[in-house]
Amino acid sequence: MQLPFELLLGWRYTRAGRATRRNGFISFISGVSMLGIALGVAALIIVLSVMNGFQKEVRDRMLGVVSHIEIYAADGAALPDLAASLGAVRTHPEVVGAAPFIATQALLARGETMKGAVVRGIDPALEPEVTDLARQSGSGALQRLRAGEFGLVLGGELARSLGVRVGEPVTLVAPGGQVTPAGVVPRLKQMTVVGTFDSGHYEYDAGLVLMHVDDAARIFRLEGASGLRLKLRDLHSARAVAADLALRLGPAVLVRDWTRQNRTWFAAVQVEKRMMFIILTLIVAVAAFNLVSTLVMTVTDKRADIAILRTLGASPGSIMGIFVVQGAMVGLVGTLAGLALGLGVAFNIDVLVPALEQLLGASFLPKDIYLISRMPSDPQQADILPVLLISLALSFAATLYPSWRASRVNPAEALRYE
Repeated sequence: MQLPFELLLGWRYTRAGRATRRNGFISFISGVSMLGIALGVAALIIVLSVMNGFQKEVRDRMLGVVSHIEIYAADGAALPDLAASLGAVRTHPEVVGAAPFIATQALLARGETMKGAVVRGIDPALEPEVTDLARQSGSGALQRLRAGEFGLVLGGELARSLGVRVGEPVTLVAPGGQVTPAGVVPRLKQMTVVGTFDSGHYEYDAGLVLMHVDDAARIFRLEGASGLRLKLRDLHSARAVAADLALRLGPAVLVRDWTRQNRTWFAAVQVEKRMMFIILTLIVAVAAFNLVSTLVMTVTDKRADIAILRTLGASPGSIMGIFVVQGAMVGLVGTLAGLALGLGVAFNIDVLVPALEQLLGASFLPKDIYLISRMPSDPQQADILPVLLISLALSFAATLYPSWRASRVNPAEALRYE
């Protein structure tokens, strides 16, 4: 089967400029345009993959500490009829784990060092059903939290900032104080550090304290657990399950899912992702429209060839098709090269970035600022496919005007000086 001559000539013009006709290499100017498109597409794929990976990594580490759904008493007191509430939520088909908890804030003091922290009272037997803290703490640290012994499990960064080790005492300063003849004095309780955990999420490692739920109720003067924490089969169904549970449990409780607890952060990431997509698409657009100058120069160089083809019977549409094919080939090859480069970097970024950090002696992601310390990547088809389509569409659009100009060449005028 013989290919249309428009396709054959368009490919020939793409791969053989006047200066490199003998060697058959890609012409320099076409190569520059192709390289620009490839780099733009690769940059888009890499940046979007890293942003997806960053969001997924932070979300997974966050959900290793927080739960998919939290249920509170509407009046802020202890959850009424805890056993009945536990039974009700466990009957939901999407719920795979439930555990009571108490959440409040306090100060931890060690010598002259004092740190604020979020204190979470947990049931060590049920906590593994809703979070990965049992695995992150290691050595059975959660099981060493026994009612009446007033033990604490600290985040690793918090323990280091306080300068305390496992087995050493710390002083917990509870909010509220107590009234004495000498006035209101803070309520202090000396407690023992029985373990630490490392979730990989700096915010929690530097500010979360775990204790037995019964000890927390005594220290903070509560009648029982202040809420329930739930784990679901599918974390993406949290919003729908939360709405269903709110209807089941009635107005006496508040139900909040993980997407609402960190709504601002996730919304900010999505906005940044959209802005980066728009900004980097401009790079692809600039590279694609370099094809205009490439094709204009080719049309000028090939005026005699165009005139000969016209005198042999080629229609203006055929002439236009030749240069559309040339520009489309440059855009297609550049886009595919960018796809290969972008995916190659995105899938190996966990190797490339540490090597670059070691070479430069710098850390690109300080964990106290960016929450995680390694560069994640998660290429997704939903991001890559629009990048490819936009690149091809811009490349095709850039060919239209020069191709139209080529179809308007007057054969007699072009051959006058040949």
